[in-house]
Amino acid sequence: AHDVVDAFDVPGGWLVMDIGPDTAKHYAQRIRDAGTVVWNGPMGVSEWKAFASGTNTVGRALADCRGTTILGGGSTAEAAYKLGVADRMTHVSTGGGASLEFLEGKDLPGVLALLDA
Repeated sequence: AHDVVDAFDVPGGWLVMDIGPDTAKHYAQRIRDAGTVVWNGPMGVSEWKAFASGTNTVGRALADCRGTTILGGGSTAEAAYKLGVADRMTHVSTGGGASLEFLEGKDLPGVLALLDA
């Protein structure tokens, strides 16, 4: 069993496992209207059905977005494929941390090795 509580009212010792329905709805509205969205990491413990709602809501919103949608990370890619929306994304990558480092303009060791070859 699980309860939905405000982020500022999480009792001590509890674990936050997903975003709540109000947050998911807010994110979805913003995503649908966005020109570009980079999504790296699920909203909660999406591998567990009880805590996949936030991730699923965000995934569906990305599928409805008319802008550019880029997914990074193995868990994010898995969630999009499981939800059946991966083919509606502009780009899906399993490189989570590496994708973020690329966007930051950092040197990627694998790319540097290829350039030196």
